[in-house]
Amino acid sequence: MIYSLTGKYVAAEPNFVVIDCGGVGFQCFTSMSTIARLPQQGSTVTLYTYMSVTENAITLYGFSQKTELSCFKMLISVSGIGPKAAISILSKLTPEDVALAVGSGDYKAITRANGVGPKIAQRVVLELKDKFKSMGAPSDISTGNAGGASAAPNNAAAAINALMVLGCQSSEAAKLVSKSDPSLPTEEIIRLALIEMAKGM
Repeated sequence: MIYSLTGKYVAAEPNFVVIDCGGVGFQCFTSMSTIARLPQQGSTVTLYTYMSVTENAITLYGFSQKTELSCFKMLISVSGIGPKAAISILSKLTPEDVALAVGSGDYKAITRANGVGPKIAQRVVLELKDKFKSMGAPSDISTGNAGGASAAPNNAAAAINALMVLGCQSSEAAKLVSKSDPSLPTEEIIRLALIEMAKGM
């Protein structure tokens, strides 16, 4: 399996880029978000990859960030969501946006992606939440703060679910979330957790 590609960025189309590695041009399908983040053509870049093998084709997908690759893998694990739909979602939403949508149950945010209707968006939210439960994500968290808002446990649990979309294990996500005030809005808890996550990279 190809974990990543590092080479010269030589070409781009609306849905893929070409990376030259030792004279071999690898076609990597990717999101518009990754394409927008890449430097000018001719530069050396690294893409984190996922290889899809089917009866008819071997296709390589590449992303400039590990979090985007993790989010892509989570999305294609949802029934009815193939790589094309996952790429469409990641072309409109950042991995953090997807994580927040899943964590907070905001399926409407996912419908911003081209070709993704309400039914598919709802399936993404519901199936990923169920997947997190089966992986041991907590459905409720004790804040240890008697004066905290009653919504605080739900905010923390939603933040943990969101971080798991980005590839965190439930224990790691819980540790990151525990460093924030549980009475904060879910969005702020996620933002602070991402800052902590970046420090450890």
